[in-house]
Amino acid sequence: MTPLARLLIATTNAGKVAEFRALMGDATVYVDDLSQKANVPEVEETGSSFLENAQIKAAAYALRYDCWALADDSGLCVDALAGKPGIFSARWAEKHDAGEGDAANNRLVLDQLKDVDDELRTARFMCALAVSDEEGRIVMTCQDSIEGRLLREPRGGNGFGYDPLFFVESHGKTSAEMTGDEKHAISHRGKAMRTMVQLLRDEGLIV
Repeated sequence: MTPLARLLIATTNAGKVAEFRALMGDATVYVDDLSQKANVPEVEETGSSFLENAQIKAAAYALRYDCWALADDSGLCVDALAGKPGIFSARWAEKHDAGEGDAANNRLVLDQLKDVDDELRTARFMCALAVSDEEGRIVMTCQDSIEGRLLREPRGGNGFGYDPLFFVESHGKTSAEMTGDEKHAISHRGKAMRTMVQLLRDEGLIV
């Protein structure tokens, strides 16, 4: 395949954009994102899984902007909550009329887990990625995850989302206490993105 001149990162989440740009490294492709677009339409995420939603978003934005697009869908799956918030992670508090945004989401999860013993507060971050060509055809996908457990109060000022609650045993700290490099090396999105970059390179789409 001919190497891409441009790849749209189909998100307005500044944290995700920064992570993607860092993980793309020295790839010779212009990386665009939705924060640089005006009147961005919201794509309805009608899928029942992270992977389905990633594919829906990648295809929709590729068609909208007539370019190749990479989209992710990711979130937190808590065992004691039967895998929730899952695909509703970003809107968990809003879905329960408990506010909106990261702080509200964290507060709600903490409240839902207040009676759960520490050893049962296991959880994982999941990330699914999908790449669509300019005609809305899904060309490749991948998924990855990271295991951890949820603390009883936030720790750390880095990261975003549920990072301040997500404790990684092997590192002895939360995702929000890690440096960017530490997080990228082990995170669900870091692992999935490295796989996707390699897939794109294997197909000759980036160099």
